[in-house]
Amino acid sequence: MKLSTGIIFCLLILGVSSQRWATFLREAGEGAKDMWRAYSDMREANYKDSDKYFHARGNYEAARRGPGGAWAAEVISDARENVQRVTDLFKHGDSGHGLEDSKADQDANRWGRSGKDPNHFRPRGLPEKY
Repeated sequence: MKLSTGIIFCLLILGVSSQRWATFLREAGEGAKDMWRAYSDMREANYKDSDKYFHARGNYEAARRGPGGAWAAEVISDARENVQRVTDLFKHGDSGHGLEDSKADQDANRWGRSGKDPNHFRPRGLPEKY
């Protein structure tokens, strides 16, 4: 299902007014930007054992936008983990290692979305810039 179709479907089910629609969509867009910024920072930092921190941070920042941001963070996180799992399956076979890492990533995603401090996952020595 396309992202835009999913958003519209969710809004119809929720019976959201047109004003709330706009708010939800704005929050979702801003949340998606938060997720992209965390991903870009993770790539730029290229710092060992920092991926869980960036997962938690992106979800935390997106969820603080409101219900639309939290929704976008969950959709993006789930899609990213599903793609990663399939990619790992083709690269490494069914070793189970990818599944463990994906579960840990999803735990960090939920941690951040729930409003808990992403610094819980921050590795020692990661530059303050992040």
